[in-house]
Amino acid sequence: MSIRGDLTPVPVTPTLLRNWPLPALGSGKLDRGSVLIVGGSRKTPGAALLAGTAALRAGAGRLTLGVAGSAAVALAVAMPEAGVIGLPETSSGSVRSTAHEVIIPDLQTADAVLIGPGLDDPDETEQLLRNLLGNGLIQEHQTVILDAYALGILSRLLPDIQPWAGQLILTPNAQELGRLLGREPTDIRNDAAEVSDTYQAVVSCQGIIARPRNTDPADTDGSTACWEITTGSGGLGTSGSGDVLAGTIAGLRARGTTDAQAACWGSHLHAAAGDRLASRKGSPGYLARELTDELPPLMMELNT
Repeated sequence: MSIRGDLTPVPVTPTLLRNWPLPALGSGKLDRGSVLIVGGSRKTPGAALLAGTAALRAGAGRLTLGVAGSAAVALAVAMPEAGVIGLPETSSGSVRSTAHEVIIPDLQTADAVLIGPGLDDPDETEQLLRNLLGNGLIQEHQTVILDAYALGILSRLLPDIQPWAGQLILTPNAQELGRLLGREPTDIRNDAAEVSDTYQAVVSCQGIIARPRNTDPADTDGSTACWEITTGSGGLGTSGSGDVLAGTIAGLRARGTTDAQAACWGSHLHAAAGDRLASRKGSPGYLARELTDELPPLMMELNT
């Protein structure tokens, strides 16, 4: 394992975020950007719902959910704010790899594309990513956020993932980080940095955000390669919490942030939302869906 020498993390504090403000919202929903989420198998449509809710709570102007066809109507009713596309699915309800053919019109207008929440077939997911890569459907101005099953198979795509270098945000948990590394994680800071360099992606993992050095000069400090969240509690380790994190980052990125800014802001908001819920409900027992309601007031406090 190679350890980078630039990994003294910058603490992500309210002061840092206030000096790194989010883009203005503009005058209409088109000014706030568009998010496309691809996920939601028949068994786990709620993952796409959680991610989509978080994206809108983070300020995205438009949201489209691409989910297994059998779950599409129910999800459209549950989330009337979103456009919902029914995707081809296997007999067991997993999203098929040919889903890219159905999402092309919405893909062309998306600023942030989140793939993974609720996907549950590794082989179909791998081929879906290959289809997106091979057909050149992701444009230079777009960012792809990968979560859940999309992370679990990403190591199979090396070096084919190169066309998306500099356009990726990865949100692994510790287990998924291990799959990306090809070994057990031993030090989250250095391991996240190794994954960041390998995939040329911004990585948010367990309160550490890493990016390849000097790849995003629009940020406040082009030499900064590592940040550390200074808040958060164990209550975040609950079902659906990762979907909320990924959706929050996607929503912020759609608004016009850089990838690193979206990851730092999103990771902080996610952790701070958990702290607020823990103070009212106790650390164990609050639900991931409740995190999303905390996002707008937190942003208002930090972005004034």
